[in-house]
Amino acid sequence: MPPIDAILLAGLIAAGAWRLAAPGRGRQARAVVCVGLVLLAGAQYALNGFTWQFVTGYLLLAATALPVHRAGAAARWAGAVGLAVLILAALAPWALLPAPVLPQPRGPHPVGEQVFRWVDASREETATPDPADRRNVVVQAWYPATPDRAARSPRGQTPYLDGLGRLPGPIMAFPTFVFRRFGEADTHATPRASVSNARRTWPVVIFSPGYGAPRAFYTGLAADLASRGYVVLTVDHPYEAAVTQLADGRAVGPAQYYGRGDTERIAYMERQIPIRAADLRFVLDQLARPGAIGPQLAGRLDTDRVAAIGHSFGGATAVLAASEDPRIRAVADIDGMLYGPVRGEALKGPLLLLESDHDGTGFRARYVAATEAVLSRVPAGGWRYAIGGANHFSFTDADYFFSLPGRWAVAQVMGGERGAAATQQVAADMLDAFLQGPLRGEAGNVAQAAARYDGVRGLSLIHISEP
Repeated sequence: MPPIDAILLAGLIAAGAWRLAAPGRGRQARAVVCVGLVLLAGAQYALNGFTWQFVTGYLLLAATALPVHRAGAAARWAGAVGLAVLILAALAPWALLPAPVLPQPRGPHPVGEQVFRWVDASREETATPDPADRRNVVVQAWYPATPDRAARSPRGQTPYLDGLGRLPGPIMAFPTFVFRRFGEADTHATPRASVSNARRTWPVVIFSPGYGAPRAFYTGLAADLASRGYVVLTVDHPYEAAVTQLADGRAVGPAQYYGRGDTERIAYMERQIPIRAADLRFVLDQLARPGAIGPQLAGRLDTDRVAAIGHSFGGATAVLAASEDPRIRAVADIDGMLYGPVRGEALKGPLLLLESDHDGTGFRARYVAATEAVLSRVPAGGWRYAIGGANHFSFTDADYFFSLPGRWAVAQVMGGERGAAATQQVAADMLDAFLQGPLRGEAGNVAQAAARYDGVRGLSLIHISEP
């Protein structure tokens, strides 16, 4: 958290603890401290605006500043218990941070980023009632950049999440007020930075998010891959993602839901996945259209070396798109059940399947049968690994929304003791090793990358072609 938040929180807790432990001592000094905390709270508000995590802290401050009166034993005990409850209540909201603290990308390149909001005039938007609506596809490019420290400021970069200040509704079960300060998150990328000259052109990775997830929730993984030498294009699928800012500036939320139960969910996914796959093909079309990708990236993308990656429903989307589009030379599915008419024999390159911990996520027989059937038919072969200690959401940034105690509490409920930072490190290393062959023409070794980490198990490794 920012220093002023940390100082204010520590001061509130210390003042409350002082009042609890020694209510009759140093009353004047404590009053001065309370006045100082009021002034500090005002400065914090002036800098960052309203921060919901401080609401219970302000109540604690008010209770701490109340005059001390003589009272009977019962009243004193009741007051002490109430103050102790307020101290705990002041700490509890900080399980969720005001803004995520994302890890530094680990590759050798600084990272640039740029957002593109395109409209596919050839496709009707079926999620809205207006037949004149055309399909929007929003892409954020993360790419190897030249160093530009002057532009590296969290306050000056593209906001972490689209639509901040006018979110259309809850984001992945989080109420909108949780995201009020997410604009402060440092994505470790410079907007519109010049592309690195270490290579003339850079290979391309198209990334599709999970069902309902905005592209922002994969910033940590995308930026890390970009720092390793890939142009990563994270895609928003409008009217399914929790929030998407369209080309006309509107911030829209989901317009459809898959209902309840496996039958309705599977039926929805089978209907929706062709639309998602068409979004990815449209992105590839845009890369070849003059002027679509902007002056920084124009001519710097190697469109002959393209991979598709996705998480959850996005993983299924990536595999379907790769089986339909020969421009995609490699595909990776991260913890995604396969849907749609996927044909493994149609894939032009290898397939990587990365899965969360089977013991913690309850993998189903349908998933295993579908993935093994596709993997066994891929001409270029593939790999299937499970990452022990990872839950389904460990591949996203969701863990970074929480403080360390908050992460621990979530892990007790959902599993995933490996955590997002460690899970994304494993995933990025394995994805990099996987992509080196088809996208760079270099020797990569997926098995060797997996062997560097405890708890990463190979499953049904079929037609492995690496040495």
